[in-house]
Amino acid sequence: MPITLDKKLPAVDILRSENIFIMDDKRASHQDIRPMEVLILNLMPTKEATETQLLRHLSNTPLQLNVDFIHMKSHESKNTQAEHLETFYKTFDDIKERYYDGMIITGAPVETLPFEEVDYWDELSQIFVWKETHVYSTLHLCWGAQAGLYFQYGIEKWLRKAGKLSGIFNQNVIAKTNPLMRGFDEAFVAPHSRYTEVLEEDINNIQELDILSKSDSVGLSLLASKDLRNVYSFGHLEYDRDTLAKEYSRDLLSGKEISIPENYFPDNDPNQTPTMRWNLAASTFFSNWLNYAVYQETPYRLEDLSKVVKE
Repeated sequence: MPITLDKKLPAVDILRSENIFIMDDKRASHQDIRPMEVLILNLMPTKEATETQLLRHLSNTPLQLNVDFIHMKSHESKNTQAEHLETFYKTFDDIKERYYDGMIITGAPVETLPFEEVDYWDELSQIFVWKETHVYSTLHLCWGAQAGLYFQYGIEKWLRKAGKLSGIFNQNVIAKTNPLMRGFDEAFVAPHSRYTEVLEEDINNIQELDILSKSDSVGLSLLASKDLRNVYSFGHLEYDRDTLAKEYSRDLLSGKEISIPENYFPDNDPNQTPTMRWNLAASTFFSNWLNYAVYQETPYRLEDLSKVVKE
């Protein structure tokens, strides 16, 4: 089954050109089925690219999804046209009375700042509180994962001594019987792009969190609460083939001392096209999250989420 989207969203044409099934909102209105309601809080500066990346993987499921996007009202986006935000995005005030089966909180290029110095931290904190009673399962990505762990458990992020982690890295599945890891091999690869990290010893002190995957090269990779209502990914399984290449070029143009992304360009040559090696893991992970953490557990009546929380 497809994702239901506003047919004018630019991502729709891109996904259809890739032979991905997308249903526009007019056709979906005639489907006699309760679709899954998914909310995406897009904190990335290149919002249109992130929309396409996430929707590409959310579409690889038999479930019909209604997707809403929100942005931070307290932050002025410099890389996305105001018309795009006004047309396709809502604010927290617009949706705070609604309920959602699942939510994705993306990363953001603010990881070297203390959390409280991020200009939208107060607004994001409100969303962290709200989601516990209005969203069944939340998937936190990269900085979004660090922010969620800090807000919920007070877990700090630490600046990496070795500098920016950038490239495609092996990671080992630790929780082999966890539903989110079904279909995974014992090891897989995923893109990572970050200056900071969360330490394993800090996670080990939180009994309600399980480490799903990790490795010596990236440290922690995937975490989840035991009830799967909060999932944390420190990598970027959603990334396109060329996303790290674009980030590398951007960093060079800005004058940063940056290394070539590891295990990414053939022969370590930035002039060559990167090989796509993480798509299967990405599709499996997002499908598992939607199926096992969201669809199998969320109440049919979303308004009953408050009862689930009390239990």
